[in-house]
Amino acid sequence: MIRAFLIERRSWIAAFLVLQLAILSVCYIDSSIPVGSVLYVIFLCLILFTLFLVYRYQKETKFYQRLKERENDFDLTSLPEAETPFEKIIENSLVGQSTYLKEKAAYYQAETEETKDDLLGWIHEVKTPLTALRLMIDRLEDEKLKTSFLYEWLRIHYLLDQQLHQKRLPFMENDLYMEKVELGDLLFSEIKTLQSWCIQKGIGFALQLEETEVLSDSKWLSFIVRQLLTNAVKYSKDSDILISSGTRGERAFLQITDHGRGIDPRDLPRIFEKGFTSTVHHGDHAATGMGLYLAQKAAAPLLIGIAVHSELKKGTTFTLSFPKPNDFLKITGM
Repeated sequence: MIRAFLIERRSWIAAFLVLQLAILSVCYIDSSIPVGSVLYVIFLCLILFTLFLVYRYQKETKFYQRLKERENDFDLTSLPEAETPFEKIIENSLVGQSTYLKEKAAYYQAETEETKDDLLGWIHEVKTPLTALRLMIDRLEDEKLKTSFLYEWLRIHYLLDQQLHQKRLPFMENDLYMEKVELGDLLFSEIKTLQSWCIQKGIGFALQLEETEVLSDSKWLSFIVRQLLTNAVKYSKDSDILISSGTRGERAFLQITDHGRGIDPRDLPRIFEKGFTSTVHHGDHAATGMGLYLAQKAAAPLLIGIAVHSELKKGTTFTLSFPKPNDFLKITGM
């Protein structure tokens, strides 16, 4: 702050030094003026000017020092009290900017909430004709045509489901209900939804559930499992998907292993990034890059860890590690 003050007042210092040099020049020109007396006067002026600078430093930098230490937020109570006219200009400017930004933030927040509510309303409205469409598809007698329609219906259903959960994610902790979840019931429900797609691709499921119950939120756990199963089915063909569960120490785990195309080692660090699809299969327009991102975001409040192991052209294993029972005390929604 001292350096900043001296730079700010360099014009004062320069003017003082020039004035002293001018006095010495007059003394040099006029020999009748005693040099000793002039030097004494200059020395006294230098002391007085130094004291003046110290006083001004204490008075002027107090406001700016507190302003520098202040948190960068909209809390105007932490704004230091202005004393001088220039400080009042700065204070009024900061108060005006803060008020303006608060109003803008409130406006955009309200607009975002309105857009979110409209989208959620639209998704719920679309579910009605989508359900009616499923009933119409089920009445079809042509099995080949029926399977094709069911596959497209399933894609729309999952995309809407992703959108719905994506909009709910910021408020997920308000919606948590921790309970004992039967893994068998949850998995069978999700597999049943994928049945037509799996038949079309020649995919079966093998379940080895040593641990049949976990403590979690059933709705959000279903969503996470749904994303992993969808990926497993999407990138597999004519093979079985193995789903197993067990315990390691005090933690339960659920593993989903497919024998599909696998993930390139270059892509593994990025698969949970929003919008990332693949560097190897970059032209795959069916990939949205949102499934794994949303799964990881949903897993965080549930204290569920997601690990992945994959070999290219051999398959991929996703492992969900559930927290210890005592860790649920940390979940605010419990």
